[in-house]
Formats: sequence, structure tokens, C-alpha cells
Amino acid sequence: MPSPAKTSAQTHALTPLFEEEYRELRPRAPIPPLDIRFRRFTSLNTTIRLREGQLHVRLSDILEYAPESVLRAIAHILLAKLYRKAIAPHHADRYRRHVSSEAVSKQAEHVRQTRGRKRLVAPVGHFYDLDEVFEALNTRFFHGLLGRPTLTWSAHHARRMLGHYDAAHNTIVVSRVFDRPDTPRCAIEYLLYHEMLHLKHPVRVKAGRRCVHSREFQAEERLFPELEAAKAYLKRL
Repeated sequence: MPSPAKTSAQTHALTPLFEEEYRELRPRAPIPPLDIRFRRFTSLNTTIRLREGQLHVRLSDILEYAPESVLRAIAHILLAKLYRKAIAPHHADRYRRHVSSEAVSKQAEHVRQTRGRKRLVAPVGHFYDLDEVFEALNTRFFHGLLGRPTLTWSAHHARRMLGHYDAAHNTIVVSRVFDRPDTPRCAIEYLLYHEMLHLKHPVRVKAGRRCVHSREFQAEERLFPELEAAKAYLKRL
């Protein structure tokens, strides 16, 4: 159940920023009423919706005390997306640098850990045991030195997100779409191997940009012997 939205002095201070950015993007259109609130999201969520002639803006409370330049950038980005306008590069860069900073990244991670709930199923599926596959890969590629995170199948047969590593909860989730008899072992091994590399090579921030797949990450990924066959299978999905 979502946390209630809250208003504050900062919320009211945002209204002029949104109005100014609205005029920049839509100089001839009348500014609709604005309802701007901070919410206790589990991430750096920001949303904007136009309902019954009113703009409803919801921002993560992690951003409540962000510098004015960042809040202005958020206003610009949200309005530009809503009205399908080009996003000014300097606003995009300002926002990206802020949310990628070490302080904000740590705060967002803490919020995810304390507020977020991870729905876990089990590592043992109908045809594949993720614990067994992990240990085999750990021995084969990491000398058995990689600490085992929580391993779980997804609750649904997801095809858009086949697997991901959640650093906040130290969990690797694999789509249940792979847990079937015709799935080649190399495909599920590669998928798990890729997520294990995220354990070994955490996300880094360089010059304000998040580096998810570093050169070291990519070099180790190419060491997987059945890489092309596995990628071909994943592409067919």
C-alpha cells in the first residue's frame, strides 16, 4: 500500500519552478493548477499526470532537500516528457549528476533496504535449482570465492526482465520462463553468470555517470565459452 503524500514548505516552493518551466515549454498555453507532493517511495521515483485539468506531481522524499537547480531540472524533465518536448541536455545532466552522487546513491540504497519488500519465491524450480547452478558456476569461474546471494525465481514468467541483481537486497532474480525442460543449460548458466559478474563488479560512478558494465565486467563476460549460443537463445525469447 503506497505511503501517503505529504506537503511541506518545500512543496509550495516548487510551484513557481514548475510554472516557470511550463511557460518555457508551452509559452502560449494556460498553466493548469498544480498539486505537488513528496511521497515515501522506495526509490527515486518521480511521476506527473494530467487529470481533470490538474497536474499531479509526486516526488520521492529523497529529493525533498535537493538544490533548487536539481528541482528545476526535475520540473523541466517531467513537463517535457508529459508534453513530448525535447529535454534540455543541461537539465538532464544536472539531474543525472545529482542522483548518481555518492551521497544520494547511498541514501536511495538505504531507503530501498528499509522500505522495500522483496518478494522471494525459492531457488528450486521444477527443472532447475538456482543454488546448484550458482555453485557450479562459482567453482568453474570464481574459484568458489563468490559469496552466495539470495537466489530466487521470479513470481511470474517475465520476458522483459529475464534476470537481475538487486544490490539493495543482495538478491539475484531469474525469470521463471527459463524453468522448463527445453531450456538449454548454457542459457540459464549464462544468465546467472552475468548477474554474478554484477556481484563481483558493482556499479561505479565515473564523472557523474553510472558505469554498470565496466571494461573488466565485459572482459570477464566474454570468457563464458557458450556466450554466442546462449545469447542467440535469449534473443529468441
